[in-house]
Amino acid sequence: MILQHYKIVFAGSMGAGKSAAINTISDISVLSTEAVNTDTTSHQKVLTTVGIDYGEITLEEDIKVGLYGTPGQERFDFIWSAICKGALGTIILIDHSAEHPIQQLNEYFSTFKEMNDNIVIGITHLDQKTKNTTLIYREWAELQSKTYPVFFIDARIKNDVLLLVETLIANAEIQIAH
Repeated sequence: MILQHYKIVFAGSMGAGKSAAINTISDISVLSTEAVNTDTTSHQKVLTTVGIDYGEITLEEDIKVGLYGTPGQERFDFIWSAICKGALGTIILIDHSAEHPIQQLNEYFSTFKEMNDNIVIGITHLDQKTKNTTLIYREWAELQSKTYPVFFIDARIKNDVLLLVETLIANAEIQIAH
C-alpha cells in the first residue's frame, strides 16, 4: 500500500470555527497554538490561534490528510503563505454572525486565492441572530469569475466538515484531470 499524503489549509476570520473544524475530524490529538485572546474588540472568544493548528485524518485506507489551521487575525498574515505552501487547497470559514461577513469573505478569499485557487467556503454560526440573510453568499458567488463551492455548516459536526474536505479533494482531482 502506498500512502498518499495531502495538506489542506483552514483559513478565515477569528472565531469562524477553524480550530473546531480540525478538532471535529482529526484522528489524532490536535496540536494547538491557542493563547489568551487579547483582541476582544474583534471577537469575545477566550482563546485564539496564534500559530498553526495541526490535525490529521485518514480517508479510505491510503489517503492521509494533514489539516492545518491558520490564525484568523491579520496581524499573523505573515505566516499564511508558509502554511499554504504545498497545500491541495484552502477551506475558508466565515462567521455569518459577524458584522460584515461578505467583507471578511472578500478579504480572505482574495488573499488565499493568490496562494492556491482550489478554494471551498464554509459559512458558520448560522444559528446566531444577525441582520444578514444567507442570500448574500449567493450574490457574492454570482460575482465570481468561476464557481467556488459555498456550504452552510456547523464546524462541530463531523459530516459538515468532511463535506468541505471531500469537496476540496474532488475539485483538486478535477483540476488535475484537465
